This record gives sequence, C-alpha cells and structure tokens, in this order.
Amino acid sequence: MTMSTRTIENGAGGGTDVLVVGAGPTGLALACCLARRGVRPLVVERAAGLFPGSRGKGIQPRTLEVFDDLGVLEEVLRRGGPAPVAMAWKDGVRLGEHRMFDEVEPTEQDPYTGPWILPQWRTQEILLARLRELGGDVRFGTELTALTQDDGGVEALLASDGGPATAVRARYLVGADGGRSTVRRLTGIKMSGERVDPTPLVVADVVVDGLDRDNWHLFPPTEDGSRGFAALCPLPHTQEFQFVGQYREVRAELSADDIRALVAELTHVRAEEVRDVRWASDFTVNAALADRFRQGLVFLAGDAAHIHSPAGGQGLNTSVQDAYNLGWKLAAVLCDGAPEALLDTYEEERLPEAAAVLGLSTRIHRGEARRGAATRQLGIHHRGSSLSRELRSGLPEDALTAGDRAPDGRRDGLRLFDLFRGPHFTLLAVGTDLPEHLPPLPQLRTARIGAHEGYGRGLFLIRPDGYTAWAAHSAAEAADLADWVTQVRGPAVTAVPAAG
Repeated sequence: MTMSTRTIENGAGGGTDVLVVGAGPTGLALACCLARRGVRPLVVERAAGLFPGSRGKGIQPRTLEVFDDLGVLEEVLRRGGPAPVAMAWKDGVRLGEHRMFDEVEPTEQDPYTGPWILPQWRTQEILLARLRELGGDVRFGTELTALTQDDGGVEALLASDGGPATAVRARYLVGADGGRSTVRRLTGIKMSGERVDPTPLVVADVVVDGLDRDNWHLFPPTEDGSRGFAALCPLPHTQEFQFVGQYREVRAELSADDIRALVAELTHVRAEEVRDVRWASDFTVNAALADRFRQGLVFLAGDAAHIHSPAGGQGLNTSVQDAYNLGWKLAAVLCDGAPEALLDTYEEERLPEAAAVLGLSTRIHRGEARRGAATRQLGIHHRGSSLSRELRSGLPEDALTAGDRAPDGRRDGLRLFDLFRGPHFTLLAVGTDLPEHLPPLPQLRTARIGAHEGYGRGLFLIRPDGYTAWAAHSAAEAADLADWVTQVRGPAVTAVPAAG
C-alpha cells in the first residue's frame, strides 16, 4: 500500500526548527522554553485535546521555581493549593492526622516549600495558555508514524484525522510522548527497569458526597492483605477528589460503576456517594530508564525517557525539568551559535538525575524512604557536568559550588529570582567587582550585591535554567570565564566592555 504525502510549510525552508511530539507537561514546558527564546516549535499531539486527568498532581518546590521563570507561577498558585494533612481511617473511624511530607518553612533562599497540589489537566491548561501567549500552539489529533534522520535534520511523517500523511522536516525532534513513546520505539532506544509493585493501581477523578475536603484521606490495607490501600485527595478549586486504589482484577476497561464499587470496597464511602466519575485509568507500577536520552538529532524527555512510581510526586517534576534543561540548549544552538556538542550535556546531566529520582521514587513506594528534602528537588545539582567549572578551593562542605542551583535572596533592593527570570545568563558579583570586560553571552544580565550567606563571596555565572555554571573568587579570573563561554557560544567571539 502506498501512502500519499505532502510536505508542510512551517516557516523558512518548508520545515521547523524543533518538532515536539506530545503535549503533556513535558512537551508544553519545552515549547514555552523555546518560544520565549524566539524558536517556534511545532508541537503535535495524538489525542484530540489535552490529557483530562489529575494524575501528576504534586508540584515540587524546584518546579515552582521553573514555573516562576516561565511566567506561569501566579496562575499555578492561584489554581492550586498546599498539600492537605493526611487523615488515616479504619472501618469508618478516624485514626488521626499525620504529616505525609516534612514541614518546611519558606526562607529567603528557598521561597517555595511545596508540594503544591494542582491537577495535571490544570497544569497543562496553564502551560498551553502560556504557549499561546508566546505565539505557539499545539496541533491536536496528529500522530507521528515514521521518522528518519540524516546529517541535516529529521524527516517525520505525521498522520492527522484520516487525511493524507504529512512530511515535516525538522532540525531536531523531541519525543515527549509518554511511557509508551512512539519516538523511543522508532529510534530503537531501549528502556530497562523493574516491576515495583505487582498489584495494579487505579487512579480516578471522582465527586464524593459526605467526605470533608480538609484532609488527604488514607485507607490502609488490611493486615491479612485481603483489602488493598486507597486514598482520596481533594483537588483544589474543584469538586473532585483524586482516588487511588489497589485492585486485584485487571479489566480491559473500567466503567464508572467499576470505580464506584472499588471505592466502596476499599473505603467506608458507599458506592452511591460517588456522585460522578470524571476520569479513570489503571496501571502497574514500574520503574524504567531509557538507555540513552539522545540519538543523533532526536531527544527523549519526560516519561518517554524515564518511568517512575507516583510515590513521592517526582515524575511530572522530573519531566518538566528535562524540558527546562533541554530548551535553553536547543535555543543556544539554533539562535546563538552554540556548538552542537552543547546538546550532549542534556543526556550527561539529566540521565543520571533521572536514575537517582527513579531510585528515590521506588524506595518511597516500598516504604524504605520518606518524602523528605530530596523530594523537593532543590538539592539537584550538576557539579559533575562538563558545563560546571569551580575555580575556588578550600570551600566549606555546605558552600554553594558550581553546578548547584542558584538560590533566591533580596539584596540592595534586588530580588535575585527577578534578576534571573528570562532566557539569559546572569553574571552575579557577590561582595566583589564585576570584570572590566564581560563575557560575550547574548542578553547577559549583570548585578553586584553585598554579602549573601547563600553564595559567599565571589563571581558567579548563572545559567538560563538557574544553575551556577562557573564560580571564581574575583574578576581576576575572568579569562577563564571567557574560555568557559566557548562551550555555549563557540570560539569566534570576544569579550565586550562593561557598561559605564
């Protein structure tokens, strides 16, 4: 059978710089990162619309910082809410409240504590609205069916609503199309992992009568194992609860009555009190990691690259941070003359981090670790990355080091996160002077502030994704900074005099 095709005209040259496959949180966050840097991605999504469920509902503090930078934090905070205190039940009797997460007070350096509860469908609506503000959009009902690549780009075949297939030429392609990724299959990238729990889980969005919305309601399994675990978490600014429950009998399809029966089986809520079932899905908990995150001009991000247990609320957050890491690097190559080798640092930095988070999620699921500081993801760093260069020696063990997340703070009338916000590098002098000649980075911002305990004294180059790339004692070491810049601008650039 011969398939008829036509070639899409999507910008200069009859193609697109970046084809993003999948319009979940990963694909939408990546598209926002690219669009605000002047790269117009083509985003395609097989489904007819956005994902309708609440599944990835916990937004961690580091992701709130990402959303602050992307310009959506205000809406995320307005439409979500703090995680409620848990209430355990047994046979319809309250056993008492307990804290599922360590309580942490916000500080000047770490303003967000989380987790912040926001249904995944709402997160995606917010990101799509932001993408449209930036001039982008999603082509729904469009499926990737084939791809090939050569030295100059990727040729992708898209099928849309039964019409003729469309051939699209892209400089790069990013698979953000979930755990059953078509992009991963078409590139032949293998994924290895393990079954975390043999008991399937159901996740559903339900409207329940007779249950308060002040707590995250937990229903422990019976000691003899005859009944599994369940939870009902109120979803902020909706009438819904997210129901999670273990069940024994796997069905090809789950009806609303099946969900009602399972709620009644695992909790004291009667089936008739489940007034509505808005969405439901079932899955078996696995942990898996792709062998590579890049093959040529094709990248994997989010669940296409790593699959986690939902315990600890790490999956969506790790996925968004994949996009945040990859977005500025693609734009640097496409718009700013960065060498192609910069894109190798995406896998270098994100694959080991995904492996670490995958292990953490598995331990939390099995009760071997609690939801502590690691789940907030503020301690994620890239100290071992080829992009991180630390010139200071003799630092205290807890000192900010090149590769670490750059903390917030207010000094001399300036908020650091306001300074960092945007698609630029920032050169920050703390208790020292800026160099006479600034590194030739596009849209570079500079600032000089007084002492800051989160930084110590020194000169710090902050990457567009909020990590410290380079650190030195003073401007006397600026020649090394010029050398570092060749990794993101190439060798044929020179330093520029500082203003004033």
